[in-house]
Amino acid sequence: MMISVEDAFKRIVETTKPLTTEKIVLEKASGRVLAAPLTARRTQPGADMSAMDGYAVKSSSLTGKPTTLKLIGESAAGSPFPSACGDGEVVRIFTGGIVPEGADQVVVQEDCTAEADSVTTAIGPEAGRHIRLAGIDFAVKQIVLDQGTYISPKSIGLAASAGYDHLMVHRAPKVAILATGDELVPPGKKDFEPFETVNSTAPQISALLSDAGAEVTILGQTGDDLKALKAAVKKAAGADVLITIGGASVGDKDFMQQALASEGMALDFWKVAMRPGKPLIFGTMGQTKVLGLPGNPVSAFVCALLFARPLVDQMMGRPAPLPTGVSLPLAADLAENGPRQHYMRARLVGEPGSRHLDPAVAQDSSLVSVLAQCDGLIVREPNAPVTKAGTMVPFLPF
Repeated sequence: MMISVEDAFKRIVETTKPLTTEKIVLEKASGRVLAAPLTARRTQPGADMSAMDGYAVKSSSLTGKPTTLKLIGESAAGSPFPSACGDGEVVRIFTGGIVPEGADQVVVQEDCTAEADSVTTAIGPEAGRHIRLAGIDFAVKQIVLDQGTYISPKSIGLAASAGYDHLMVHRAPKVAILATGDELVPPGKKDFEPFETVNSTAPQISALLSDAGAEVTILGQTGDDLKALKAAVKKAAGADVLITIGGASVGDKDFMQQALASEGMALDFWKVAMRPGKPLIFGTMGQTKVLGLPGNPVSAFVCALLFARPLVDQMMGRPAPLPTGVSLPLAADLAENGPRQHYMRARLVGEPGSRHLDPAVAQDSSLVSVLAQCDGLIVREPNAPVTKAGTMVPFLPF
């Protein structure tokens, strides 16, 4: 019995919890998810600091008319003035310099005339002008990043400023990929026989999931032999996810389900009402999630995009909704759809701001050239009627 895409997604992704945590170096944390709230270890700035180059002064010493004040020293970033600033005095200050005790205003240097030991300005009093108050960014013990925060370069900068060089994050899943089929040969083979097919799907899926942050291992490829498949499946021990490619159907040489079952896989389902990608195996083998992708390269890629990539996101603690895409208008009519949800390859055409979707003429699930030339997938609901050009339809960009 076939299940819907939505039901398959719930069983694969929504029932999965984020993985355990690990501590990683700060600069390697981009793309991860924070596993615990991050509280600041320091206050920033740690003292009142000047936001401009100029002169620190007590605002009560300013009159709004030309006033000459005594220059008593300077405060630079990392080298504060050691004494207080009194009435009728100024301290030369640079951006990032600590505002001296007693001063509560900075007059920018363009509004001053400086002599050897005095400064004249006509600026009036305005307490707090051009001063960054202590703790205006954050204070010690303040939560600066919440648990569940997706870590980006900007949040890495905040974590560093808060005093951290390591972060506690959900660990990246270990994904093992196994391709099967007597016809498969490695991509680098020099001479090809007509009956041979290059194993293009394993590196493709590896790249997709590596980009998502998974630690991917390609176990290689094996022929359509039950004994060899069992031995290959054993190599996935310790993986969080095992992805198999091929052998997911019920042909005479489709032994994958049997090999997985012999290694203890509890089958959840193996047919989804979608095209391409109907023969999709999902089950669990101990702590390992098993996804058996179809052998056709486009089918495998679409299934990986819809299920494997969100599964990695979910394991890493990132938001992982069912990909639904954006709405864009069709550039051509579409015939009525059959009983399965259809993911049609399409190109974006037209100028930015007025893009349309041009569905590929050839939708065969073996055509990797068409996949590479397209920009994403039009999503058609089961039994969708004839759809005219100009109609808004869901589109999943690659």
